[in-house]
Formats: sequence, structure tokens, C-alpha cells
Amino acid sequence: MIQKKICMLGATGVGKTSLVRQFVQSVFSEKYHSTIGVKVDKKVVRVDNQEVTMMLWDLQGEDDDFKIKASFLRGASGYILVVDLTRAASLEAAKRIQLMIEDEIGQVPFMILFNKNDLVDEIELDHEWMVEFAGERVLRTSAKTGENVDEAFNTLAKKMV
Repeated sequence: MIQKKICMLGATGVGKTSLVRQFVQSVFSEKYHSTIGVKVDKKVVRVDNQEVTMMLWDLQGEDDDFKIKASFLRGASGYILVVDLTRAASLEAAKRIQLMIEDEIGQVPFMILFNKNDLVDEIELDHEWMVEFAGERVLRTSAKTGENVDEAFNTLAKKMV
């Protein structure tokens, strides 16, 4: 069995923990619980007849008071960078985080998720901004409805194997 470390990264409150819970447990909660430090979950997926254990490191969100620690990134085989569609400022944070990741661990497979797609009336990011940042990697997700959540994690698993 193959084991891969995946870091969940983004600004505070973008939905990293909710995406992990939806992927691992198929559960969503309206209650907001801020992650302190790191929380690790795992899920086994199949990629080309191989079992891959995805070790999901859900890292505390970056904000004015907390910057992601480089030590959390060591050994990562890939990462998921989450942007909140309802907060344009989370895109700027994602840009900073991505530059830091590349400096620390270099080029590894990753996905950029534009989360909270279910909040249609509150979306602040237009498609052009998303394409400018993510290129063809634009993937809208909703941790609440499960939209594209499994697809995102499974796509990353395939990229890493």
C-alpha cells in the first residue's frame, strides 16, 4: 500500500476542515471550529488497482496572527489550496501561501479548490480571477453539498501516484 501526505492549506475559514470531513466521513456541520495547529485524518482510495492511504494534514488557516509553519509541509506528496468564493481576500492569501509552498517543498502535485459554491448569492470572485490564478485547475466545490469534493481528492491521488 502507498501512503501519501497531503496538506490542506488556505486562509482561516475557507472550509478546509469541512472539505476533509465531507471526503472522509461524508458529513457536514454548520458549526465552525477553528483548527489549532494541525489535525490529521486518513482515507484509503483506489488508484489504478492500487490502494493509496491519503494522510490529510488539515493545517490551521493563515491569517494576520498566524503564518503556516514550513515544518508542517515537510514530506508532503501534494497539497490542496482552498479559496473561499465568498471572500475575495482569501484569493490573495492563497497566492501568498502557494509561493511559500513552492519555496519550501518545490513543485509537487496540487489542486486549487474554490469552495462554498453553494452560497451562490454571496460569491465575490468572478471566473476570470479564478482562471488567472488557477489556470485550468479551476474546480468549484461545496463541502456542504459534497459537490466535486470526491473528484478533487481522487484527482490529486491520481496525480501523486
